[in-house]
Amino acid sequence: MGMAPLVEPIAALSERERLRTARHARLPQLGELGQRRLAAAHVAIIGAGGLGSPLVLALASAGVGTLTVIDDDVVEISNLHRQVIHRLSDVGSPKVDSAARVAPELSETRVVPLELRLTPANTADALRGAHLVIDGSDSFDTRAMVASACEQLGVPLVWGTIQAFDAQVTVFWSAPPVGVAPVVLADLHPPESVGELPSCAQVGVMGALCLQVGSLMALEAIKLITGVGESLLGRVLVIDGLRATQRELRVRPARAAALPGAAPRVREVGEAALAGARVLDVREHDEVAAGMIPGAQHLPLAALLADPRAAAGDGEQTVVVCRTGPRAHAAAAALQAVGVDAAVLAGGMLAWDARRQGARA
Repeated sequence: MGMAPLVEPIAALSERERLRTARHARLPQLGELGQRRLAAAHVAIIGAGGLGSPLVLALASAGVGTLTVIDDDVVEISNLHRQVIHRLSDVGSPKVDSAARVAPELSETRVVPLELRLTPANTADALRGAHLVIDGSDSFDTRAMVASACEQLGVPLVWGTIQAFDAQVTVFWSAPPVGVAPVVLADLHPPESVGELPSCAQVGVMGALCLQVGSLMALEAIKLITGVGESLLGRVLVIDGLRATQRELRVRPARAAALPGAAPRVREVGEAALAGARVLDVREHDEVAAGMIPGAQHLPLAALLADPRAAAGDGEQTVVVCRTGPRAHAAAAALQAVGVDAAVLAGGMLAWDARRQGARA
């Protein structure tokens, strides 16, 4: 399903990045505007192993602005047949160090390495501030923690798994744009249906398949960031490496609305709802310099996502605004997760300014 771009673009690319990504600019669906969205994006990658390695390479090459790479493991020699960012000389070193080394050799991507073991207590904080999350971990317990945190934060989750020669890729999102049904991990794998899953060490994994699946996951992230193509939200791509086949399964979003901890749907409201509400503008400083809604408070999105409770206010209804809507939806979902009655101004500041100009004409 096609959706609006997740990320607002930066004002301009550096000359080097413009030249480096010239072939992206030639794609009519993406173009220079899409590349500026990628440069503004912050993606969190769980794991720097078989899936995380090609994700780092693909997203850094694509020009994503910031990658937070989370892994608490060190490189072992048995990793090297599939974890392609590591070298023989890296054995014994933290895996996140390889990501921090490789990405700047490809682009202007900034890597934030987090050598961290995720727990139910720290996962949401580790992911806060990312526009989207990609899970390349290899245990279902970790996947469940990451999915729960993404549901609370209201951010999309690109999800993939590999065992032996088989793989799955999909997208979960508890708070997608209005009109799009939310889909969460429990819709695909109800908790009561998940038993003890074998590890890669037990059943093996085809290294070359990791590159294919990691590339597909990176493509899903790029599509969400830029708004091109159709997301796998609500669909699972099932890959059989031995038969070289791919098939698609539909996911019925039966559990998303009722799952404990799932983010409430963010509603969009019209201009009339601003009366008596707290208006929160989550654009950047250079954007608000050109004008704000009278009486609005300014708090950039990154600052709000870093500590939603501090931005909760005094319990009054809050209407969030950005340029067109995606940032406001992310902010409102984060506020709802801490108990704030938050909505989004439909159309954002572009629509607001257009109405003002129309009234003056």
